[in-house]
Amino acid sequence: MGQSLAKTWLHIVFSTKHRETFLDDEAVRARLHRYLAGICRKQKCPAMIVGGVSDHVHILCLLSPNVTIQGLIRTVKRQSNVWLKKTWPHMTAFSWQKGYAVFSHSENHLDYVQHYIANQKRHHKEVSFKKELRYLLRVHHLDYDERYLWD
Repeated sequence: MGQSLAKTWLHIVFSTKHRETFLDDEAVRARLHRYLAGICRKQKCPAMIVGGVSDHVHILCLLSPNVTIQGLIRTVKRQSNVWLKKTWPHMTAFSWQKGYAVFSHSENHLDYVQHYIANQKRHHKEVSFKKELRYLLRVHHLDYDERYLWD
């Protein structure tokens, strides 16, 4: 093949440190989600949707073949952390958790994932972030050590 081709859809999930509810304010959360989408776009990893609730976010984006998953998430977290503290001075204690979960999805699964992310507020009236993350890890057959999952 004379060229390299890739199309990898990622579902990225990460939480605020210790799942603190820093993102309770819906206006702050909406602006943060737009900002996260902008960071992804600048990294050539356009987001289809960004969503979440007061203690975590979900990003569904297309991974650029020139960007590593770790590099993308490090950039997203670092830039949004600085932006949040600069934009809302009362959030000086804000921080993202150290880790993240990321899952790949095929094109035919994107509508489901997009709907899932769009309905986070309703979903989390019944299910905690811990239960949600354990479910996602189980569905994707991803082994984990509970001792290091919740920093």
